[in-house]
Amino acid sequence: MDFKNETLKISAESISAKKVEDTMKIVYDALNVKGYNPISQIVAYLMSGDPTYITGYNNARILISKLDRDEILEELVKKYLANL
Repeated sequence: MDFKNETLKISAESISAKKVEDTMKIVYDALNVKGYNPISQIVAYLMSGDPTYITGYNNARILISKLDRDEILEELVKKYLANL
């Protein structure tokens, strides 16, 4: 198959999902390194919207603040339900 003449199509949804996944990995790792319970801290952030639940280490707070919390929740639910 000659791929030179093929156009690759990447959906905005897949880019968004990848961005959420990459960001959540960084946030999780940063919280873990700093000695926090990452799950509890992320849940508290998602429930309250208060970014102080997320450490500033490795720019985790800035990165997660750039995402819409609804978008994060949507991706988390998709991943969870896909694994049932």
